[in-house]
Order: sequence, then C-alpha cells, then structure tokens
Amino acid sequence: MYSRELLKGILKPIILKLLSEHDKMYGYEIVQHVKEKTEGKVLIKEGSLYPTLHSLTKEGYLSTESILVGNRTRKYYSLTKKGNGLVVPALNELVDFQTTLGLLFGKEKPAIS
Repeated sequence: MYSRELLKGILKPIILKLLSEHDKMYGYEIVQHVKEKTEGKVLIKEGSLYPTLHSLTKEGYLSTESILVGNRTRKYYSLTKKGNGLVVPALNELVDFQTTLGLLFGKEKPAIS
C-alpha cells in the first residue's frame, strides 16, 4: 500500500479515468475497482475520496445522481462535459510526471540500502 501523501496527488486523475470508462460510479465502487485493478497496492480511504469527489463536483467536473437501492440512497458520480474535457490533460500531466521521475531515478528500480 502506498502512503496517503503519495496518493493524494493522483486521486483526481484516478477518479477522472475511472469515470471516463464507466457511465457512473458510487464511492465504494470506485474504492473497490481501484483496489482490484491495482491488486491491492492502491487503497483509497473514504477520508480522501469523498472530499475529492465533492471538490470535483463543486468545480463542475462531476455531476451526482442519488438512486434508491433497496432501503438506502446511493450517490452516483459521473463526468460532466467539462469533466470529460479534463480527463486527457490530467492523464497527460500524470504520464509526463512519471516520465520526469524516470529521468530523476532512472528506468530501473532503484537499489535502496
């Protein structure tokens, strides 16, 4: 599992990417999907996820829809048109950052003693 500080900076691109691949998702579904796709290496905590979802919603990148499932209301998030426009730039920035880190650390896994 990676540290909260490390994940904090990449949470928005993760959410945007997932929602670009799915019509709508609810919070727990996002957490589980990330956990499965990363084989448990990336664990998103609710304390990080929901403030980020709220921020993206407030900024107009996400819309919400509350749906009654059984006896509970589930809040689904989906990309707005504005959010769709942010997906590629956010992912490009993340890939560029990864490339820059590769320059700094080299292509191979650094030996840590």
